Amino acid sequence: MLKYTPLCYFRYARVSSSSQNFNLQIDALLKVGVPEKNIYKDISSGAKANRKSLDLLSNKLREGDTIIVWKMDRIARSVSHMLKLVDEFKSKEVAFKSIKEPFIDTASAHGKFIFTMFSAVAQLERDIIVEKTLAGLESA
Repeated sequence: MLKYTPLCYFRYARVSSSSQNFNLQIDALLKVGVPEKNIYKDISSGAKANRKSLDLLSNKLREGDTIIVWKMDRIARSVSHMLKLVDEFKSKEVAFKSIKEPFIDTASAHGKFIFTMFSAVAQLERDIIVEKTLAGLESA
């Protein structure tokens, strides 16, 4: 089981609509030792770069902190947004961890490449969902 020892844990969870719940993400984050008080949650599309809780979290980060997410696509669904966030974290000397993608290490060239590839997959998944939704609306 993953265990992290940063200066301060922060976690971020996101669902796309109010009909969804955070339970799966929260349970996974609690299992790796993230304190409940450091939870930041948004109900918003992952395609939106500006999200209230994500912005609050970003403003509280300091050197030595670690952000933990259940899956990378919970924090961003586009490659450009994901890379922007990771660059921001790196500039603040903040670590980024994903429970479902524990092999990602944004500190190395190979890790950054793998991270970028997984970001592209997250964006592809979102684009496919949008295409299906538009096709369904058109046929209705």
